[in-house]
Amino acid sequence: MTKKQMFSFIDSPDRIFMTVISLVGWFCVGIQLIAIDTWNDPWIYGLLLIFFLICEYYPMPVWRGFSSISFPVVFVIYFIYGLPIAVFSYALVMFLISIIKRRPLRIIFFNPSQLLLSLYIGAVISDYIMTSWISLSNTVFSQIVELALMSIIFYIVNNLIVDIVLLLRPQHYPYKVWKQKFLSELNSLGISFVYACLFIILGSQNRGQIDVFTFFFFFSPLVGLALLSSSIVRIRKERTRLKALFSLTSNLNKMLPDHNWLDVLKTSFHELIDVEAMILWTNENGKWKMSSHKGKVSTKPLTMEMVEQLQTLKVPLVITDRKYESLLTDIYFEQKQRSFVYAPLVIDQETVGVFAIARSRTKAFGHEEIQAIATLSNQLAVILKTRLLIEEKEKRSIVEERNRIARDIHDGVAQTIAGALMKLETAQRKWEKSPEETKILVIDSMDKLRGSLKQIRQSIYALRPYITERVGLQSAIKQRITVFEKETGLSFTYEERGENLSLSSMVEKILYDTFQESVQNIIKHAHATKVEILLSYQKEHILLRVKDNGVGFSLVEAMMKAQKEPHFGILQMNDAAERIGASLQIDSKPEQGTEISMMVPRMGIEEGFEYDQANVSG
Repeated sequence: MTKKQMFSFIDSPDRIFMTVISLVGWFCVGIQLIAIDTWNDPWIYGLLLIFFLICEYYPMPVWRGFSSISFPVVFVIYFIYGLPIAVFSYALVMFLISIIKRRPLRIIFFNPSQLLLSLYIGAVISDYIMTSWISLSNTVFSQIVELALMSIIFYIVNNLIVDIVLLLRPQHYPYKVWKQKFLSELNSLGISFVYACLFIILGSQNRGQIDVFTFFFFFSPLVGLALLSSSIVRIRKERTRLKALFSLTSNLNKMLPDHNWLDVLKTSFHELIDVEAMILWTNENGKWKMSSHKGKVSTKPLTMEMVEQLQTLKVPLVITDRKYESLLTDIYFEQKQRSFVYAPLVIDQETVGVFAIARSRTKAFGHEEIQAIATLSNQLAVILKTRLLIEEKEKRSIVEERNRIARDIHDGVAQTIAGALMKLETAQRKWEKSPEETKILVIDSMDKLRGSLKQIRQSIYALRPYITERVGLQSAIKQRITVFEKETGLSFTYEERGENLSLSSMVEKILYDTFQESVQNIIKHAHATKVEILLSYQKEHILLRVKDNGVGFSLVEAMMKAQKEPHFGILQMNDAAERIGASLQIDSKPEQGTEISMMVPRMGIEEGFEYDQANVSG
């Protein structure tokens, strides 16, 4: 960190304001400690302090947010023991909770100061108003009015301090967030006020001696409500996170064949975890690159030192504060980003990628969030390897197709041209002695050369980008149906169902070839008048179905015939289906038409979730 950055960090307006509030608040604590005279009923005080701690540690969910409902306990401590002990108790409880929750140092000192100052100001002003301006003969009603004044002032001052901090921060503080906070605190204020009023009303009645058991039974429902509601919300939150993780990985699996598959990660990751910046680095063919990013990050290439540091990661690395711990790659994030999680993508003991996310607060990532990030990284590792396998399979298919074309040229066109050339040479020698024989040789050679030219044109056409690559599967099928209708006069119906998905070029090619060969067979052999084509994107499969109302055939006889004829027939369609993990089904009976169905399974979806930092094996 440079000197300029250091001073900029120290002198940021929000931190200056928080420092001032912290100093004033703890100074107030010191003054109130001196003012403490006696400490009566230690057992009751100890019980109230425990209840206070529980209510603050487990905030109660309110409409569209969370808020503590500890104010009734604070008011009772203030009512029984006075303002100095109430201020001290507030500072002590909030200080302990901040330490237990491992909050940053500035928050450890700021949170107690903010709350106890709000309490102190509320108590002083409400007491002044009640003694100077309002005089009520009814003691109970007077206490309720004082409680109302104290609660409202506490609420206003507390929220005003928080709003000032949020406005001074570099991050944008939208109205929507302010409204949610306002309503949450307002609900908490209402619940706390009602409960405190109940204490005043019940306490004013002559019900015998008020001891520790009385306070225990009175506040037990409040504490129980806080514990129960907090537990329910935690379970719901975890369920929501698992649901978001399932949805994200499912969408990534669906988009695997698409070149923009990582756009899903960029657009949907916030549903899993809310972060300010993220980067995904991957190692593809030995070269590290930034595959996806979100937020304000640098996009410059990684250095060799950075790559070596990333490759050593085998388990998630959590950086709670970049001021004390960092990686070389931290420079890709803005200086205000303080906390990081680096989750490696490990396959067969090799780190093939790193998923890095950042937040501006120190110690910003909880255990559950780190679990979710680690689980997603393991899923990304599996998905990345699956994509590499798909690409390798497609490359092998391309190489096999090129080798087939090369063999066809060598065994077909080349041999034909060589034979025609030999005959032409023979014709040249016999030109003068045997003109008729020469003419026959020339004509035969010309026929063979025309056939070779046709084969060459077919090979050239085969080397061009396939029609499904140029216009897509759906458009290719529609165009071909139009041609079939013009050439044959058959009646075609075409239907698409489901959401259109991006498929790999090999899958689209095989689906199109199957459709085309099925229709060709109908034209040649079925004597049909109607053909129905269905392309359906189902939940677990992509279905292609070609159905006709023709004469049908015996499948056994067709299979025996296909073994003898080297063309793209039933056996070839079945082999092509196996290459993409699909299943081919043919239903046909004489005089009852034929139905050919190809079902291509969509990418498998994991339904279990487990925090596992172990390597993803291949």
